[in-house]
Amino acid sequence: MTEKPPVDDVTDDDIEIGPPRDWAAGVPGVLHSMEPAIKQLGLARTVKLMTSLNQKDGFDCMSCAWPDPHHRKVAEFCENGAKAVTWEANPVLVPDTFWAEHSISDLLNKSEYWLGMQGRLTKPVHKPVGSDHYHEVSWREAFDIMATKLRSLASPDEASFYTSGRTSNEAAFIYQLFVRAFGTNNLPDCSNMCHESTSLAMAEVVGIGKSTIAYDDFEQADLIIILGQNPGTNHPRMLTALEDAKRKGATIVAVNPLPEAGLRRYKNPQVPRGIVGRGTNIADQFVQIRLGGDMALLQAVAKRVLEAEDAAPGTVLDHEFLAEHTVGLDAFREHIAQVDDDEVLLATGLDRAEIDELADRYLSSDRVIITWAMGITQHRKAVDTIKEIINLLLLRGNIGKPGAGASPIRGHSNVQGDRTMGIWEQVSDEFLDALQKEFRFDPPREHGVDALKGIKAMQDGRIRFWMGMGGNLVAAISDTQLAEAAMRGTDMTVQVSTKLNRSHAVVGAEALILPTMGRTEIDIQKSGPQFVSVEDTVCAVHGSHGQVPPVAPDLLSEIAIVSRLAQATLGDRADLEIDWQAFEDDYDTLRDHISRVVPGFERYSERVRSRDGFVLPNGPRDSRTFPTKAGKAIITVNDLEHVERPEGRLLLQTLRSHDQYNTTIYSLNDRYRGIKKGREVVFINPDDLTELGLVDGQRVDVFTEWTDDVERVLRDYRVVAYPTARGCAAAYFPEANVLVPLDSAAIGSNTPVSKAVLVRVVPAAVPSVV
Repeated sequence: MTEKPPVDDVTDDDIEIGPPRDWAAGVPGVLHSMEPAIKQLGLARTVKLMTSLNQKDGFDCMSCAWPDPHHRKVAEFCENGAKAVTWEANPVLVPDTFWAEHSISDLLNKSEYWLGMQGRLTKPVHKPVGSDHYHEVSWREAFDIMATKLRSLASPDEASFYTSGRTSNEAAFIYQLFVRAFGTNNLPDCSNMCHESTSLAMAEVVGIGKSTIAYDDFEQADLIIILGQNPGTNHPRMLTALEDAKRKGATIVAVNPLPEAGLRRYKNPQVPRGIVGRGTNIADQFVQIRLGGDMALLQAVAKRVLEAEDAAPGTVLDHEFLAEHTVGLDAFREHIAQVDDDEVLLATGLDRAEIDELADRYLSSDRVIITWAMGITQHRKAVDTIKEIINLLLLRGNIGKPGAGASPIRGHSNVQGDRTMGIWEQVSDEFLDALQKEFRFDPPREHGVDALKGIKAMQDGRIRFWMGMGGNLVAAISDTQLAEAAMRGTDMTVQVSTKLNRSHAVVGAEALILPTMGRTEIDIQKSGPQFVSVEDTVCAVHGSHGQVPPVAPDLLSEIAIVSRLAQATLGDRADLEIDWQAFEDDYDTLRDHISRVVPGFERYSERVRSRDGFVLPNGPRDSRTFPTKAGKAIITVNDLEHVERPEGRLLLQTLRSHDQYNTTIYSLNDRYRGIKKGREVVFINPDDLTELGLVDGQRVDVFTEWTDDVERVLRDYRVVAYPTARGCAAAYFPEANVLVPLDSAAIGSNTPVSKAVLVRVVPAAVPSVV
């Protein structure tokens, strides 16, 4: 028996605040994942899906890109993975009467939680110009409407095609092929807002913008440093890998402004010690850093490493590795010697003893992994900070040997694979050359717009058509009010989606929603059952096979949607000889083309059918080869710059709650942080509350301090006294995105600076009754 969708939207009137937890998972994790699944899916559907989730012949979890171990457990999923499957596979459908009952203006006033809980989308709907309602159309009508608009544009560059990281390799490839055959490189994706800083920095200094480790390296590491990352909420299966590493003797250091439960103690629900025992203490050292201080910390540790080498020449640095595989050491030595210790302490909010302890741990470890996520990538100097991570690893040869390396952890399940497949506005000439050779057309060469530049192009009227292959851009991107106004200024917006979200209510003059199959569902095409594939965060590629029938008979796969759109838009182009229909009929046809275009995918159709899939080549990891401009790994010099915090101001970061996957809200609870039945809160250190003249539980308005005249504010939020770092605050994404200025972006990568927003917190102008 499945639950009915909520009729009324939720409010924060009944919010409950309790103390944060000091451990994660355990029996509660099982209950919080299985109870909703059984209640919403039924027992049989739950068993079928959960026993196939992340299994070798099953489907890949859509909740994160965490890699799968070689030997799988029966329950190879986490609480959030189970919730993601439940959310997607719930057989509750948006009823045919919904569109007449709910105008777009009405949907604008609903929360993300309410929208997502209305059920699966099953039929294409269209909002004509001048209408405030969607109405059902046939698939043919939908494609004709889109094709007519696309062909009417003065230039292909007046269109932009966004991609979510849940899109499979095959769908991503056909999508970028269609877009480039149409004539533009306007292919922004969710990478622009998360790990773009990683991709840029690592490609420059080691030659590849991906992880340089394999899954098994965690168990072989002596030291694992976790920077700006909360595995317990964002990729909980990582906790099992960390626990295994601890039991093999590894030391773990957590560097984060907030003390997260999953990095304190983990109760693994699949072993007895996680059920009846205390579990495993994860972090041996918690470095509670001030927001924006990571670069200063990394330079301070590197300085101590070099000082140790000076004190005992030849015993600290890996001189053989450095001489053979790197350039830039001498300039780096000279630069780091000038690092001001007092500036480091100011930037980090730490004392010398804490930094010394971390440096001693690094110096005493032969094999070190440094892993990070958006707590590092979403800063103004994120690119340089990631280069400092690589610098520190290179000093002692901690790349290209077992148990050591750089480990950026991607969030979206296939965001890395989408980029490999060509979803990038700045794709290389080598990729375009291969595309040209394979398909015999001239792809555009001029770089396109990323996510932020795309919003600005909409503001300027340069982009008139916008399409999203999954995702929820207007909620995910920074500067919400400006982004939404820009989106409304377009001629047409199109969303390919499984469920409703905010982007379906913030639309152009004309709009379409195209419903698509989920990853859990069986995909039957003309040649028979199909499967797709994904690339995880350690470059492993494996198949994903749907397990249950689609919730509605007329749903199309993402590949079928792009194939039919391409035929409707480009079918009469004499210069194109691309058999779009063949791609829809048999996904192996797509994979055969990919095998000749994308390096590392040779014999793709054959190799991906292996139960273990295959691992893409990785020069730094596999052979200590670094395909940079220098032909070696580059040790870089980066000028330290810490974020100034004037008196009476705070640095705010956006973050996810535990019951959340990106912009998808599963419930209004964040049990590890002690929040129930609400999200309109701002976490502030108790000492900062005193300094600001505020009290726990008070209603406040939070204003951004920025240089323009736009008012960016969260109104009537509740203060929660919380043990975050001094001078720092936190609020939930995506609601707090309204505070992040569109022009506040990381240098080089253009990623929104969502982790160090200068804010002013004042008593609410019109506080609600608590």
